[in-house]
Amino acid sequence: MKEKCGIFGIYGRGLDVARLTFFGLFALQHRGQESSGIATADGGGINCYKNVGLVTQVYTEEQMEKLKGHIAIGHNRYSTSKDTGLTHAQPVVNKNQRVALAHNGNLPSTAALEEFLKKQGRETMGMNDSELMAEAIDCHMQSGLSSAEAVKKSYALFTGAFCLTILTADALVAVRDSFGIRPLSLGRLNGGYVVASETCAFHTVGAEFIREVAPGEMIVVSDKGLFSTQIAPGKQKLDIFEFVYFSRPDSVMLGKSVYEVRRSCGMRLAKEYPVKADIVVPVPETGVPVAVGYAQASGLPLEMALVKNRYIHRTFIQPEQHSRDLGVKLKLTPLPEILRGKKVVVIDDSIVRGTTSRQIVAALFEAGAAEVHFLVSSPPVKFPDFYGIDTPNQKNLIASQKSVPEIEKYLGATSLYYLSLEGLIASTGLPKDVFNTSCFTGEYPIDLHERAKEIVYAVHDRV
Repeated sequence: MKEKCGIFGIYGRGLDVARLTFFGLFALQHRGQESSGIATADGGGINCYKNVGLVTQVYTEEQMEKLKGHIAIGHNRYSTSKDTGLTHAQPVVNKNQRVALAHNGNLPSTAALEEFLKKQGRETMGMNDSELMAEAIDCHMQSGLSSAEAVKKSYALFTGAFCLTILTADALVAVRDSFGIRPLSLGRLNGGYVVASETCAFHTVGAEFIREVAPGEMIVVSDKGLFSTQIAPGKQKLDIFEFVYFSRPDSVMLGKSVYEVRRSCGMRLAKEYPVKADIVVPVPETGVPVAVGYAQASGLPLEMALVKNRYIHRTFIQPEQHSRDLGVKLKLTPLPEILRGKKVVVIDDSIVRGTTSRQIVAALFEAGAAEVHFLVSSPPVKFPDFYGIDTPNQKNLIASQKSVPEIEKYLGATSLYYLSLEGLIASTGLPKDVFNTSCFTGEYPIDLHERAKEIVYAVHDRV
C-alpha cells in the first residue's frame, strides 16, 4: 500500500516561504515520493515549479530564487491511479493562472464538477479531480467573487475526500472535507501561519501547533489576518490508517501521539495473541513501535533482526526480471546470527496483497528461524480505498479472497494473527465513530456514487 499525498501551505510577510515550504515538504516526504512542487504568490502572478523525484532531488538554489512571494503552497505526490510522472504533479495551476491548488485525497466521482464546468463553457477533457477543482474555483473568481467566496461556492461540487491548500494572488486558503478523512493542522510562525498534513512538519520549520483544521472548515489567511468559516457541517471520520501506517510516529492526530497509539497496538496484540517465542522482530519502520509495545507487554526481548536499506526510494532505473524476483531482499536483510534456531514473533502493520509478507516469512526461515509467527497491527484489509490511498482492486486484496487460515498457509508462517478492529480502536483511546474504517469494514462514509458497483461484499462482511 502506498502513501497518501502530503500538502503544506504558508503565509507570512518577511518569511522565505519557498524555502520553508521545501523543508515542510521534506518532513512530509513519507507521504509521497512520485513528485514534488511549490507554488508562490506575491500579490501579482503565481510562480510554480514541480518535477518528478524526491524533495531533495527536485529543487535547486536557482529554482528557489525564482519562487518569490509571501504566500506558498507545496505538494508531495504519489500516484493514486496509473497516472505517474510530471503530467499530474502538483500544485496544479488553472489555465488562467489565477489559482494554484494542492490536494491530498481523491474524489471518487467528478460528475458534478464536470457538469458545472461544461455549463460554464470550460473544457474538462483529460483533467484530473484536482485540476477540475481549481478550474471551478477560478470560474467563480472570474464572476467577481473573492477567493474565499469562490472556494465556498465550489465546495458542494467536491464529492469525495480532500484536504486542500489553495493559493491566489493575495490569499492562502485551506479547506477540509466535511468528514475530515484526510488530516490537516494549523500552526503559527513568526507572525504568519502554516498548514500541513501532519504536525511533524511544524517542528521541522519551527512553527507552533495551534489546532487541527476541523472537518468542513475553511481557513483564509491574507493581509487582513486569519479567518475561519464552517462551510459544511462536520462529522469527524479520520482514516484510521493514519495511525496504523501512513503518519510519521512523531505526529499528533486527534490529540493522540501516533507513536503511542502504535505502541498500544503492540500491547493489545500481546493481550489478544500471546505467543511462546524467543524474540520479537519488527518489520521497519512502522512495525517498530508496535513491536516495542508487544515486547513490553509480553516480556520477550526486542531484536532488530530485519535491517532496512534506508536508501531504498524510487529510482529511474527499471529492474530487470531477476532484480524483480529478489523482492524483499532489496529492502530488508535478515540477521542469521540473531534468528538462527529462534522462535520469532514478526510484527508488521498490514497485509495488502500478501506478496511482501510471504517473502519476509521465507527470508526469516532461510536465515535460520525455527518458527515465524506473523502478527499484524490492524484487521484484514478486505476493501479498496476510494479516498486517496493507492490500494489495489478488491480482487487483489488477499483478505478479500482468502480466509485467515488460507492466508497463513500462503505466507508459509507458523501462525498468523490480525489485531481485532475492537483492539485497534481501543489502542487509539478514541471512540469508533470518529474514524473511517472502510478498508476493514466496507462502510464508506462518503457516497461513492458510480464507483459503488466495484465493491463486492461477502455475506459476513455487512454489519
